[in-house]
Parts: sequence; structure tokens; C-alpha cells
Amino acid sequence: MVSFPSHLVRAVALVACGLVLVVTPAATQDRPAADPARVDALIGAMFQRVSPEWRARTELDPTQRTCTDRRNQVSAAEADAIQARERASVVLPPDGNFLGDWRKGFQVANNGRGFQFSDPAGTVAGGNCYACHQMDPKEVSYGTLGPSLAGYGRDRNYDPELIRDVYIKIFNAQAVVACSNMPRFGSSKVLTIDQIKDVLAYLFDRQSPVNQP
Repeated sequence: MVSFPSHLVRAVALVACGLVLVVTPAATQDRPAADPARVDALIGAMFQRVSPEWRARTELDPTQRTCTDRRNQVSAAEADAIQARERASVVLPPDGNFLGDWRKGFQVANNGRGFQFSDPAGTVAGGNCYACHQMDPKEVSYGTLGPSLAGYGRDRNYDPELIRDVYIKIFNAQAVVACSNMPRFGSSKVLTIDQIKDVLAYLFDRQSPVNQP
């Protein structure tokens, strides 16, 4: 992905210190839970030489803390609290228009750069959507971590109300599904509002290759 979510950083840290070796039901039953304070200390030690900005990314915010502590199995009350808190961060397009240019959306969906150590200053981040989703049905290279989005707008009759909902999900997936694995593209300032609108057009524009047979 375009950045390293804190929970992934922590997963790497757990493996690094031998706290997680094999993920099997038997293993999880036999091994004691990792001490959160020890994990925090290890991660802090791993990122001592990076910039304060990068170091800040290793610190869990309240939503990440809850999802990490619960291993994403939050209660209904916790899910409601997460979604309400994250929904407050969502910024809707000031002009009320949710659709941009699908051609630019294609570029955003295919761009995996941004928020990497090797990126030069000023690098425009992309959404790297194809890393997890099929979109254009003719594209042969895509990830399967997320569901296929081929024919997304066409299959939903280009519903305007749904377009708004999808905008919110891209802006902050946690506002829709607590402990979602999808990055919080808008709230984390990975993508701009205009970039999100372009991705929405890629999904919902009738001329977009996503909606072609």
C-alpha cells in the first residue's frame, strides 16, 4: 500500500521479536498474548532514527488501539463508537459534486507511490486500488484482498445516493465499517478530495472501462 498502517508495523514487530511464529488455532491457544507495552517499546526502538513525522505514524490512534486490542473483533458498542468518531473526520466535497474525471481516477487507482521512504519530496500519492481490487475487467493484474469492483457503477444503476456513501467509505472506511482493513485515504491525507472524486468517477462513470463488458 502507499503507507505503512500502524497495525501492520506492529505485526512486523511481533514477528521480529518472536511473539508470533505460526498463526494457527493451536498456536494462538498455547501462546500468551503479547504484552502491549513491550510491543510499543520495540516499535519505538525500531524507528528511533526516522523523522518525527514517521515516528508519529507508529503510534496508534484510539481507533487503531481498540481494533488492535480486540484483534478487530469489537463489540457493537465499540463499533458504533469507532464509526461515530471516524465519521466526524469526513469532509464532503464543498461543491456537492462527488464525481470527477474517470481518466484521472484510473491514474490514481494505478499509482502506488507516496508515503514511502524512497519517495522524493513532493511525490503525489496514489490510491494503489489495483493492489487489492479488480476494477477494469480487462486488466489482468490486480489484487484479491478486496472484492472485485468490475462493473461497480453499472451493477448499482449509478445510484447517486450510493455514490455519496462510497465517497465516505473511501475518505474514511472506518466511518462505515469499524476495523476495516481499507486505508483511511481522506482522513489520513493520502488522497485529496479531488482525487477521491476522480476514483469515484472511475467507479461510477458510464464511460469508464470499469463499467464496460
